[in-house]
Amino acid sequence: MRPVDASGHVIGPAAPCFIAAEVGLNHNGDISLAHRMIDAASDAGVDGVKFQTYRTDDFVSDRSLTYEYVSVGQTVIESQYEMFRRYQLEDSVWVELRNHCRDRGVVFFSTPTGLETLEQLVQLGVPLLKNGSDYLTHVPLIAAMAHTGIPTVLSTGMATLSEIEDAVNVFRNAGGHDLVLLHCTSSYPTPPDDVHLRKIPSLETRFDCPVGLSDHTDGIVAAIGAVAIGGCFLEKHFTLDKRLPGPDHRFSADPRELRELVGAIRTLERALGTAEIGPVESDLVGRRDYRLSCVAARELASGTVLSERDVAFHRPGSGIPPGRLEEIVGRRVRVDVSAGTVLRSEHLEAA
Repeated sequence: MRPVDASGHVIGPAAPCFIAAEVGLNHNGDISLAHRMIDAASDAGVDGVKFQTYRTDDFVSDRSLTYEYVSVGQTVIESQYEMFRRYQLEDSVWVELRNHCRDRGVVFFSTPTGLETLEQLVQLGVPLLKNGSDYLTHVPLIAAMAHTGIPTVLSTGMATLSEIEDAVNVFRNAGGHDLVLLHCTSSYPTPPDDVHLRKIPSLETRFDCPVGLSDHTDGIVAAIGAVAIGGCFLEKHFTLDKRLPGPDHRFSADPRELRELVGAIRTLERALGTAEIGPVESDLVGRRDYRLSCVAARELASGTVLSERDVAFHRPGSGIPPGRLEEIVGRRVRVDVSAGTVLRSEHLEAA
């Protein structure tokens, strides 16, 4: 499998999971809030912060289309166009957001919604591009992303296998090499029964590229499970406060949850360790102290021919192991041995 390098962050099965805080719409159109989110995400230990560099007119023209969501405990139904337009950031802010991410040591990347916003991101020098699930069938944009040569992440929410195959083929046929796929369920929030983390290794096998999770669930369980099952990229919606108004705040991770998530994943990665079978360093003391040895079951005078009745199995494991009992039965004791003595080769005559 070809690993992906995003500004020095290697994305692949042999590397630590790349963890991205998805700002999405949760800046609420407020640039100062966006800056505070970068700070909080960096403080939590993420690798990257993702935005959406969109223009509403790129993807919504029918102003009668509505979107229903829960905000601050209330069900809201509003025009999609008006909602997205309200949260759309001006072109002038992207340089300062990129610079802020750079200053905080996190990767700035974003989702374009057309060729113009893609070019905008290219001019910003982003090390990573993201294509959202709603744009998986937008093959002209995927081909254009491939042409940039910038590593690209494709989300697969709502997609059939054939749609994913089409998108991957478009990317690769257009000259794209560095590809990451994200398993995704495009419901907000996603119920546990609809997550299906086992799709992650299936996608990895099918498309021979790094695979991760775009997580829309409440809490951090699914995200941790994704890493446990082999996911090497995680995107988690992030908010400074779940009580803020807007469509995504209530199921997004707040700063405390994001810190917990990053910490849990880094601990999990250490716990996953190696697939090689055998005792590890911390087992060595246990092998000595907790394993059993052949010990004298009674006082044994020099010259005694050992029988099975003369041998018991007790801790510690520093002597002849029980599995070698047949090798010592029938041999003579060379010296007087007190009951309970751990038997070693020097106690016995040569076979």
